[in-house]
Amino acid sequence: MADISVKLYDFAGKEIGTEKLDADFFGAEVKPELVQEVVVAQQKNAREVLAHTKGRAEVRGGGKKPWRQKGTGRARHGSIRSPLWVGGGITFGPTKVRNFAVKVNKKVKKKALAMVLSDKVSSEKLILVDSYNMPEAKTKVLKTALDKFPSKDKKTLVVTKSAEDNIVRAAKNMPKVSTINYASLNVFDLLKNEYLIINKELLNKVKENYS
Repeated sequence: MADISVKLYDFAGKEIGTEKLDADFFGAEVKPELVQEVVVAQQKNAREVLAHTKGRAEVRGGGKKPWRQKGTGRARHGSIRSPLWVGGGITFGPTKVRNFAVKVNKKVKKKALAMVLSDKVSSEKLILVDSYNMPEAKTKVLKTALDKFPSKDKKTLVVTKSAEDNIVRAAKNMPKVSTINYASLNVFDLLKNEYLIINKELLNKVKENYS
């Protein structure tokens, strides 16, 4: 397999060289159907069950039998919370106990991630930075830095080391820039953003975690 390399930038947006990447991981053949399977599973697993109807056991009231069993000439009833009554429980309605979760093999997840990262590399949408230089959590400083990259004014995902990073706090006021911890990198967020910015240290960690 041919060598794969990407441009290497400093955090001021200046190109300072190239970096060779592992061709086995970053040169994976993209299979759209496998990527789609992982994306659909991720969306289903993130789905919240909102619709919930109460059954007769959950509806308030109805503890007392409305009238005696016999002798009234009326139909027998045990509770006014029966589904037969207005205000009673719902029969066969949607409930919060539904489970939309879908299991996906770990190997499939890793393969899909490698495919999407490989696509970013081949389309020059992966921007590799030597290191991040953010001594302060200033949105203006981050915007000035990111405006020097090819990803300017495009939806961009910046990979970070921790939730406390200055980049994370600075990016909160930038609508087209989002951040993600390297250990949480996933196919859906990669596809949702056109560009990926990552430094050398974290790229190695991503490769170790997902290869």
